[in-house]
Amino acid sequence: MRLSLQEPSLLLLLLHTLGPVPTVAVPWTTTSGDNTQSLSGRDAKPPYHRSHSVFPQLTWLRDTAIEKIFGVHPKPENAAAAEENGQPTSNRRPLSAQLPATLLAKYGGDVVLRFNITTEEEEAALAEAADILFLDVWEFTNNWADIRLAEDDVPSLLGLLPKSLHNAYSNLMPSLAQSIYQSYPSLAFTPQFPTSQSGSSFTPSVHKISDVHKTTPATDNIFFRDYQPLSVIIPWMRLMASMFTTHVTMTSIGLSYEGRSIPALRVGVHPTPASPSSKRKTIIIAGGLHAREWISTSSVTYIAWSLITAYGKSPAITKLIHEFDWVFIPTLNPDGYVHTWETDRLWRKNRQQTHLRFCRGLDLDRSFGYRWAGSAFQSNPCSESYPGSAPFQAVESHRLAEWAKNEVGENNVRFVGLLDLHSYSQQVLYPYSYSCEKEPPTIENLEELGMGLAKAIRLSSGEFYAVTSACEGSVVARKGKNRSAKMKKEEGKEGKQARMESGGGSAIDYFYHEMKVRYTYQLKLRDTGSYGFLLPGEHIVPTGEEAFNAVKYFGDFLMGNKGIERVRGVEVEGEETEEGEGEDVEVGVEDVEAVDDDEEWVVIDNEDAEAAEAAVVDTSELRRRRR
Repeated sequence: MRLSLQEPSLLLLLLHTLGPVPTVAVPWTTTSGDNTQSLSGRDAKPPYHRSHSVFPQLTWLRDTAIEKIFGVHPKPENAAAAEENGQPTSNRRPLSAQLPATLLAKYGGDVVLRFNITTEEEEAALAEAADILFLDVWEFTNNWADIRLAEDDVPSLLGLLPKSLHNAYSNLMPSLAQSIYQSYPSLAFTPQFPTSQSGSSFTPSVHKISDVHKTTPATDNIFFRDYQPLSVIIPWMRLMASMFTTHVTMTSIGLSYEGRSIPALRVGVHPTPASPSSKRKTIIIAGGLHAREWISTSSVTYIAWSLITAYGKSPAITKLIHEFDWVFIPTLNPDGYVHTWETDRLWRKNRQQTHLRFCRGLDLDRSFGYRWAGSAFQSNPCSESYPGSAPFQAVESHRLAEWAKNEVGENNVRFVGLLDLHSYSQQVLYPYSYSCEKEPPTIENLEELGMGLAKAIRLSSGEFYAVTSACEGSVVARKGKNRSAKMKKEEGKEGKQARMESGGGSAIDYFYHEMKVRYTYQLKLRDTGSYGFLLPGEHIVPTGEEAFNAVKYFGDFLMGNKGIERVRGVEVEGEETEEGEGEDVEVGVEDVEAVDDDEEWVVIDNEDAEAAEAAVVDTSELRRRRR
């Protein structure tokens, strides 16, 4: 075969043959007078601040070629100086840059406010006001809600709220247009990090516990230094498939509304023809259902890269790839994702036309066919949560459902897990999303694995992820807060609760109930509010590492290695799954200290492990099945 360097895929094949450029660790020291002390523990800088290339020519060749092919630019010269001074670097635009007129016209007067909520009356009033004023609710939990609105509309919003909320909010982003402009990659500058006037911060630390113990190869990978557009992601996926032909293939879920392919990577090693034929257990990891959540797309690619490149090197990862097929869908919403790069950074829905010409788009995570609630909630096409006028009206959601059904019916596949990545708020959410009144029949197992995912993240990075039902992200009037007699009476009369948005038609509910996937979760990634959907590029690798650790736990759990409880045929809404459809799954809590592969897991002292586990367990009461 004749190789031509004019072919990008072949040139990239050559580049990746070079592999990660070898590095050598240079210990960091602090000098006090004549005494020099080594930094260790949590005070040490992350390894990507202390690695220097042994072969700078190879680094230059690789970065130059990728820049020419993909248009991805390496770190600017001043970034190296910033690193030497111990300053974090990224490809974000400078604060002093002049904002484009189009950006100022759309978001010039917008702010993001966080309301601290203490009663259910406040929650219900805020939900109603957001619906009346057609506000963009960024995120919400039991205790707070982040809302984007024009600064001129703040008095109107406060006029609809109880007096207790008039002084119970803070301004997370005083200049949303500036924050958006900074989120796009640029060529050369040193970033500045704003701090709140009170000195408090919602931003997670970039310095991870795991950074002290091991070097993360991805930090030397230019692809993960910043967010990438779809025009870069798809060639990168082709590259991975061409480089690792033994266990990676590229496929398509179908075509989007605007005719773009919905790309996916399938990672797995299939049994030989001589092996007994059985349904192939498959796990889906998807991101980008909401276009503006860039960190979800980058995290899917990071997890895929980590699994693919560790095959044959790590016994634990190799076993996961032999045991399961992994389907990675970086963005199920390619039209919306492209729109966030080219036109509107905060676009959430797909780009499908509705019956109102000036209000395009459907919310993919509200358009699936199970408990679709479009007739009851958010019937306005201009709403950010508009589910369409019928189930599966959103083209991309319908494509995913049809693809999954075809895989089961025609390709001998059995889906055993789904991780739907979103941002932000750092939460692990399990079914059901449509209602808090109805619990899934396997609630104990869902909670147990969810707690394990949060624990795996906590022990690897120190970041806290709450574990709760997905309905808590939709229902506003919940048990657990002081409810007035009036609200209790109204709940009993109406049979429903106030909502920030519809909880019906979600992907995790559909796959859990309709596709009989036993473990489906929505993983809301970093951060908890300082940046929201505009998370800086320097958080790509730490967030990806957190998600990767959760995925390793997820796969290990499904293999039964951590089990204390056996699940056989389980009943879902009166329907029972087939007995003998596959191997029994062991369910249980992982003993992190007992993991055999020390290279794949961070070793934590018992006291730290117990403290981390206790912090996670406190978020929810784990109900045990009595047998």
